[in-house]
Amino acid sequence: MTAQTLHPRVQIVWALRAVLLSALITAPFVGGVYFEYLPRWAPVAVGAVALTLTVGHALLRYRRWSYEIREDAIHLDRGVITQVRTTVPLVRIQHVDSRRSPIERAVGLASCVVYTAGSRGADVRIPGLTPDGASDLREELKRLAIRADGEDAV
Repeated sequence: MTAQTLHPRVQIVWALRAVLLSALITAPFVGGVYFEYLPRWAPVAVGAVALTLTVGHALLRYRRWSYEIREDAIHLDRGVITQVRTTVPLVRIQHVDSRRSPIERAVGLASCVVYTAGSRGADVRIPGLTPDGASDLREELKRLAIRADGEDAV
């Protein structure tokens, strides 16, 4: 299988999160203007810089995110500032979920979450999938994990 990219609508989800983060970063500067500690232009400048950086990061994040399902493992490649390459052997998969947060539901997307042996939580989350794509991926990973476990059994 060739490397798969995420659905373009995931950029909307990540951009909305970036706008929220920018608002949280800007809020103390608005308070500084309210209490007359800062000039009126300070929150505008901080907000513009924060918005540019966070939305830019969200868009670059989309361009850097890919995954590949092979017969023996899941390979993920992601990261803007720090590049992260993850390989999850299929024999380590315990179970796989598909999830849809409220924002993902609003834009028609879902995520696939892979839990592996020896971990406390999800080791791998593949965002930006269509609901059918997440279900298909969940079923494919389940099938491949069962086959890999059977081949690896003693």
